[in-house]
Formats: sequence, structure tokens, C-alpha cells
Amino acid sequence: MIAPLLLWAAATSLPSSPDLGKAEGQCRADEHGPSFLVTVDGIKDRKGRLKLELYPANDTDFLADDNILVAAGKPFRRVETTVPASGPIQLCIRAPGPGVYALSLLHDRDANRKFALSVDGIGFAGNPKLGMSKPSASAASARALTGPTPIAITLNYRRSLFSFGPLER
Repeated sequence: MIAPLLLWAAATSLPSSPDLGKAEGQCRADEHGPSFLVTVDGIKDRKGRLKLELYPANDTDFLADDNILVAAGKPFRRVETTVPASGPIQLCIRAPGPGVYALSLLHDRDANRKFALSVDGIGFAGNPKLGMSKPSASAASARALTGPTPIAITLNYRRSLFSFGPLER
């Protein structure tokens, strides 16, 4: 019982910041270390920001509060960028080492740094079919190799009251 309280206390002492995990996640020019080179597929439009995040590949830590993960010394990385006006979209995020990690990709269309189901798009490594809850960490995971690992993530958007999925082309 004391361990969770200590973890909570440590997490609450960290200042919350949208920059948490960015220094660790940013790929270097000509990255050679463990990382994911993510091709973004199915983007709805060319506005807003993209946020790619790396988490431990277990259901407890997947999409958990970044402050708590960092305080516990668990893997968490983040990369954010403005959506480019044209051309293919690729993001690179560094991994702590070779291994399996869960990845989420948010298309924050109004760039307010909050996910709105009715507006924004989301995708995951492995491109699992989305339902009314988050996918399992194993369904949203990929294996990072010793160098850049190419993967593709397809974004999903709300299509109707109970329908959420890739855009139909």
C-alpha cells in the first residue's frame, strides 16, 4: 500500500508539461539507434499537430499518465510536430532500447493538446480495429530493432455516433 502512495507522491511533485518525454524521444539527424520511423496513413486534413507517444507494452502502463511513468522510471517518449502542408508524413521516435513498445499517434486537428473524440484522429502501432475502449497494449505494440524500425500507423476518426475507424477512400 505504501509503494503506490510513494509513486503517487513522486508523480505529483513532477511539473506536468506537454514537453515531458520530448528530449528522450527526439531522433537525431541520421538516427542509427533503436527507434520507430512511423509513416502516417489516412490523415483527414493538413491542419493541427501530430503527437506520437511510446509506452511500455503492458495494459497497466499503456496510455497511463506520463508523469507517473517518468517518476517510476518506465519508458515514455513523445514527439510532436505541426502537420506538414503536403507530401508524405513520417515521424521518428527513439526507443530506450530494442524491444516491444506500445505506440499511439494523435492527430490534434485544432492543436489544443487535448483529444476530442468528435474532432481528432488517433491510431496505434499494429493498427488494431478500434471499438468503444482503448485497444490492448499488445494490439497497439511493435518491436523496435537495433536501428530505425519502419512501421505505418493508420489514423482513425469518428464517422458516426458509434462508428470510429479509418477514413473511407
